Amino acid sequence: MRCRQRFSSDLGCIFVFPVVMVAAVSGQAAAPSPLFIATPLTEVGVFTSGIEGPACDVDGSVYAVNYERQGTVGRIRPDGSGEIYLELPQGSVGNGIRFGPQREMYVADYVGHNVFKVQQKSRAITIYSHNPNMNQPNDLAMAPGGVIYASDPNWTEGSGQIWRIGLDGNATRLVSDLGTTNGIEVSPDGRTLYVGGSNERVVWAFDIDVDGTISGQRIVIRFADHGLDGLRSDVDGNLYVTRHGAGTVVKMSPSGRILQEIDVLGARPSNICLGGLDGRTAYVTEVEHRRFVQFRVDRPGLAWQQLRSQ
Repeated sequence: MRCRQRFSSDLGCIFVFPVVMVAAVSGQAAAPSPLFIATPLTEVGVFTSGIEGPACDVDGSVYAVNYERQGTVGRIRPDGSGEIYLELPQGSVGNGIRFGPQREMYVADYVGHNVFKVQQKSRAITIYSHNPNMNQPNDLAMAPGGVIYASDPNWTEGSGQIWRIGLDGNATRLVSDLGTTNGIEVSPDGRTLYVGGSNERVVWAFDIDVDGTISGQRIVIRFADHGLDGLRSDVDGNLYVTRHGAGTVVKMSPSGRILQEIDVLGARPSNICLGGLDGRTAYVTEVEHRRFVQFRVDRPGLAWQQLRSQ
């Protein structure tokens, strides 16, 4: 067994062991899928190189932007088949997707400085939030009650911002001088905001105060190499982090302890969500082959559980 040196934590070097699910043998039962082993879900090239998003619905569908061409949102079924679900307004290109408390969909439009709201039944698209002071809304996180937090990197200058979007759609800038903010997530208790810094190779944590502002910035983990992109939480508060350039997804505890590292069959995973019919399938948008890959996990996704309970 070889010690992984790609990340540092307060526990020093972490050994990574393959984990598989073991079940009792039954004459009729099919063997369960192994945990943390990635397999392709869609065909190569069904998305553009802008594949991002993704958001998991409780019916087993998973959504991501730029399906077949730029400016779309695609829906992928559990069997890997897909279709164009939405055409965004002319000139808009999506990035992060999240579901809200009423199962409405929110899509970050990084070109138009917008966050769109999409009605579930009609698929009608409206501008939920717009602020010209955004570099771009990138990834979105949904807090309990429906408040949205948005990351906002400026790749040219190597800087970034964080925005809070209230229930009225008004965007308030919380931080203006952070690094290249990218992946973003809220903890299960709604009291901690996690933000990934891609160029800085860190995951920051902030306390979410009672008024929705943030304070207490601290580094949860710093990686020794490669960037990072998407963040998603499971119901226990563990974070799944896509390692752009490393070709892996890391599962880590809220304190930054590495629990698993999963090879996702391509060097540039962009983002992740946890869903499927039981909430325990991870779906990764993989840029190199412009496809989804999937792997089974041990605990359901937080966003999936929240959506299912509504």
